[in-house]
This record gives sequence, structure tokens and C-alpha cells, in this order.
Amino acid sequence: MTEKIRITTPLTEEMSRKLKAGDSVLITGTIYSARDAAHKVMTEALARGEKLPVDLANQIVYYLGPTPAKPGDPIGSAGPTTSGRMDAYTPALLEATGLKGMIGKGSRSPAVVEAMKKHGVTYFAAVGGAAALIAKSIKKYEVLAYPELGPEAVAALTVVDFPAIVVIDAEGNNFYEEGQKPYRRL
Repeated sequence: MTEKIRITTPLTEEMSRKLKAGDSVLITGTIYSARDAAHKVMTEALARGEKLPVDLANQIVYYLGPTPAKPGDPIGSAGPTTSGRMDAYTPALLEATGLKGMIGKGSRSPAVVEAMKKHGVTYFAAVGGAAALIAKSIKKYEVLAYPELGPEAVAALTVVDFPAIVVIDAEGNNFYEEGQKPYRRL
């Protein structure tokens, strides 16, 4: 088993570019959650020339739709949402905000990968089906913007040792593709 790389946010472009597809990481600090409804609202705001309610420069966004918290817990289950749902909005957000990391599950479009390479962005995967375990690494959950979107609102999450895998690195190397090569037959 490879050693896990510890990351403390904010995630600089220099650190993002050092990460390689297949790296296993533990993230500590503040990450932000936003799903497709929030991405739509944010890209529309940027298109109108408006400032976003959250500064995403050198930050990581987790594509998350949390379940309600049990009494005493900051959050309920906290599994990843399919990242492709954000692909229509992602290149514009990367261009305008300085965002350096995204966490979700599933593949990304070629346009997103090209934008990632241009802006030095890393795409991490959180393990789907492990939402209750992932929630244990989230110590605080606070809605920051668009509360009318419910679980899709933009929120700040304070995390300690949030587990993720680098799926697509800032050079465009894709672990989903590379990891399967040894098992493919012609």
C-alpha cells in the first residue's frame, strides 16, 4: 500500500501540479461543497459580471449533497455526486475563480480536462458508497450561499483527513484509464 499524501488547504497550483494520478490523499482544512444547481447559479452570476459569495481561489470544491445530520453530528451521510453533472459549468468556473481542486465521482469531459491542464487543477475521487465513513472526517458544515438550494447550497466543510484519490492530475493523466490498462485484453 502506498503512503497517503497529506494536504492542508488552501491547495496552491504548485501543490496541485505535484499530485499525480493514482495518489492517495488525506485532506485537512476547509473545502467547499457545491453541486450542479449551485454551479449553474455561480456561472450565471459570473456571466453577469457579479462577484461570487465565496472566494474559490486555491480552494477545493466537493460535489456533495449531504443528508440531514443526526443530533450532535455536523452532517449526515456525505458521499460524492457524479461529477459529470458539473461539466457544463466547470471550465468557466476554473477560468474565472482560480479553483484548484474538485472532488466527486466518475469521469470528466475532455473540455474539463483541458481546462484543468490550463489552470493547474486536480480532480479527486471520493469513494462512492462510503458516505457514512466520509462524514466522519467532516467536523463542521456551514451553509455560506444560496440556502434556497437546500442540500445543493454552497457550504464550507471543515475536514480532517478526508480520504480521496487523485483521479485526473493537472497534466491530464487519468487514473480511471491508466488503472484499468493492466486488466484489459486486446
